[in-house]
Amino acid sequence: MSPNTDKLSIDKEISWLSFNERVLQEACDPNVPIVERVRFLGIFSNNMDEFFRVRVAAVRRSILLSALQEGRSNSRHLMAKIQTKVMALQERFDSIYVELMRELVRRNILLINEKQLSEFHSNWLKKHFRDHFKRHIAPLIVNNNRDLVKHINDDATYLCVCLFTKSRRQYALVEVPTKNVPRFIELPAEKSKAKKYLILLDNIIRHCVDDLFGPFFEYDAIEVYSMKLTRDAEFDITDELEQTQLEKMTKGLKKRLTAEPVRLVYDKEMPEHMLEMLKENLNISSTECLIPGGRYHSFKDFIGFPNPSRDYLENEKLPALNSSGFGRSANSFDAIKMGDIMVNYPYHKFSHFTEMVRQAAYDPAVRFIRINLYRVAKKSHVMQSLIDAVKNGKQVTAVIELRARFDEQSNIEWTRVLAEAGVKVHHGITSLKVHSKLCLIGREEQGEMKLYCHVGSGNFNEGTARVYTDLSLFTANQEIAREVEQVFDLIEHPYRRDNFQHLIVSPYDARQKLTHLIDNEIVNAQSHIKAAITLKLNNLLDESLVQKLYEASAAGVKIKLLIRGMCSLIPQIPGISDNIEIYSIVDRFLEHSRVMLFHAGGENKLFISSADWMSRNIDNRVEVSVPIYDPRLKQMVMDILSLQFNDNTKARIINKEQSNPYRNRGNKRKVRSQIAIYQYLINYEKRLQQEFSAQREAAKLEAEHAAELAHNLELQAKAS
Repeated sequence: MSPNTDKLSIDKEISWLSFNERVLQEACDPNVPIVERVRFLGIFSNNMDEFFRVRVAAVRRSILLSALQEGRSNSRHLMAKIQTKVMALQERFDSIYVELMRELVRRNILLINEKQLSEFHSNWLKKHFRDHFKRHIAPLIVNNNRDLVKHINDDATYLCVCLFTKSRRQYALVEVPTKNVPRFIELPAEKSKAKKYLILLDNIIRHCVDDLFGPFFEYDAIEVYSMKLTRDAEFDITDELEQTQLEKMTKGLKKRLTAEPVRLVYDKEMPEHMLEMLKENLNISSTECLIPGGRYHSFKDFIGFPNPSRDYLENEKLPALNSSGFGRSANSFDAIKMGDIMVNYPYHKFSHFTEMVRQAAYDPAVRFIRINLYRVAKKSHVMQSLIDAVKNGKQVTAVIELRARFDEQSNIEWTRVLAEAGVKVHHGITSLKVHSKLCLIGREEQGEMKLYCHVGSGNFNEGTARVYTDLSLFTANQEIAREVEQVFDLIEHPYRRDNFQHLIVSPYDARQKLTHLIDNEIVNAQSHIKAAITLKLNNLLDESLVQKLYEASAAGVKIKLLIRGMCSLIPQIPGISDNIEIYSIVDRFLEHSRVMLFHAGGENKLFISSADWMSRNIDNRVEVSVPIYDPRLKQMVMDILSLQFNDNTKARIINKEQSNPYRNRGNKRKVRSQIAIYQYLINYEKRLQQEFSAQREAAKLEAEHAAELAHNLELQAKAS
């Protein structure tokens, strides 16, 4: 079967917008606590910012390129579809925002603006502004000699100010300084303590705008409206051979500051003269770039919307769990030596990983540490442990990916910090991003080098580990560990070629091995042997692999997909994909783990992976998938997958229409998989702990029995 892929795929940009619509669904779900619903508006907005900076920017470049080449392109039609969908989502966003503000009022939480301030709050804010906020604000005066594009930060919200006199208009831009000051300020109680008043930093500036401009400008009236600029996140990096990658990235980041604008969001109440001024000074000619909106922008700050009232207004805390596997020993390496360990973030504590690296930093037996770093926390215990390890004479190698989008500047800084501390820093392969999640530690034990390794689906980031679901395997399986070592060697020496018996490694053998695994299921189905594929991915876009899944479905392979984000595959097409079901879960945690399960005639070949099924992950990145061999760990992951595919509370059905219907619960008991997984893991860890305790008790009794027997034999020997 060779279906026409043009007719059998969803545009990735439209699929992405469908994913973000699922985020918006959480904001209007009455079963979600009200403060969390407001925070989902922030998540939606943050996602949309990235969508414009990356995906819309790419479509615009395609339109420009086709125009230059005088060729035909579908990009303009795609842009029109994007615009229609974005406008519809924005309208829905605005209506949800209004409704949520009403809901907050009903709970005595009032987000007020500068026109709603009492005299008491007005006076308090003016003093607070002078004492705490004013120092962080420096208006940017608009004049013909200043290129505004060079000076605007596309992470920020600006207030566009017009100072009026009878004869002229003077414009200025004021950046809302959220990097230094909280976006939300809780006002002191005035009369009733039951009512909680919050005000946005934007409105504080509006209230105190005369304090900024009055001492220096004469004007009869003043107008203030908000705007936000979004730029193309891609940037050119020259390929001059004499430049280091670090220098290229630094130059590239500077270019991003003046990259092409792809979106200007502005207050729809903004007067025409002000909008024309912005278009002229920001070099915006296309109406596609203009998005009229409400009074506030940078809604991403609503991710941190405060809860000034009752605990029930946000999600109940789920304390991260201890791993019984690591609890077997005070030494992480002894614990791993006893058997493979898997932790499931954020349900388990990320400190199990940071503790292993901390111990490695001063363990006399440890000789070296090698690690991949893609995104790390601003205050990273992992980085500190690497530095401590160097101080203790360990050989430390860190592969830092400088091209981790939006983390480039942070990774450049970490490169300098680690290099100055004596860590051997590599930046991987020029043509490939290193996206694998590997850590390898070598210990000298009884005169031999013993390897311990971590292979996972998520970054070594303490912050995201609290909200991203990820799986991490810790193993002392020497065959797997040696293959992890081979991956590090390939990153440092990319012209080598190695064979991997256990790992699946992009770009070296991933496409071939994944295709082979699917083909095996097809052969089994054709032989009337049970055949099934279960995948959990963030994105499914690779044309070749999608085609293979269509082929497998047509052959009778039962395929279940759990896709968080973009999915170009269309399920339930008669004769082509009627054996494929696709679901997506959006809930309190971001589904980020990647899992692949192939029935394989009952063998159940299970892998966890750092890679999505996108062409970039298969062909243009270093990615690693690891098989799970331990029967108990394999069953644990399969049980978790089962809970997710039985979710009837937060699961949406992915269909051709991209309409995101919730899965019908019917008469079945309510299953909310993230909560069910947490409870499952509590019970799982309890069982393990009891089992390990029983094993320790049995070993203790056996040792006592052996000691008693030895003592009796000694007495017998003396008697004779």
